[in-house]
Amino acid sequence: MAQQSLYERLGGAYAIAGAVDLLVDRLHENETLNLNKGVKDFHAPSFKPGYKFMVTAWSIEMAGGPSCYPGKDMFEAHKHLGLTNYDFDVTAHEIRNTLYTCGVPRAEIEEFMAIIESYRDKVVDPDATEPKAA
Repeated sequence: MAQQSLYERLGGAYAIAGAVDLLVDRLHENETLNLNKGVKDFHAPSFKPGYKFMVTAWSIEMAGGPSCYPGKDMFEAHKHLGLTNYDFDVTAHEIRNTLYTCGVPRAEIEEFMAIIESYRDKVVDPDATEPKAA
């Protein structure tokens, strides 16, 4: 019997959608991320439902599920945000905590986080500077 894909081990589309629903709420409420003006502007309430859809579709596809992500590549999708390595780290922390909160086993968390980390160079702007706390 072939090993199940990460998508299957995460519980499929419904489980991934549930985790993303929680994750996006956490990201939108994260005060540290919202110090970045590009992120704060993107977190406008009108973008939230679409963002949840896109993150769900991307996560399904990256975890080995059906090809369903209709969005831009990661560089194009993030270049306007001016993300720093710190922003990436804060986001990764929220992803990890969300997966843990949803009861995802450690091995699957680590496998998914390796996927996330593989995109660091595609989403971090090397010219971005850390925002100053108010």
